[in-house]
Amino acid sequence: MGRTIPSFRLARGEEEREWKVFRNALDKSDRKLFDEMFLTSHLYNSACSCAANPIRIWPIFMSIIFHHYKKLMSLSKQIK
Repeated sequence: MGRTIPSFRLARGEEEREWKVFRNALDKSDRKLFDEMFLTSHLYNSACSCAANPIRIWPIFMSIIFHHYKKLMSLSKQIK
């Protein structure tokens, strides 16, 4: 028997390809930002794998949100 859920690295790549139409509709400058944003989810591949969620965009979104939250908290501490 094989795995029912593919490795998250492969699943993330597939999800990124599915968003290509949206990405291509953005301005060129926004495309680069979109790519950078989507790439941040790569930092949390192992956590996304452990989540084993069949809807693969949810862990990607949570990874992006979590990364931005960490940055926000870091910047907030620097301001104080």
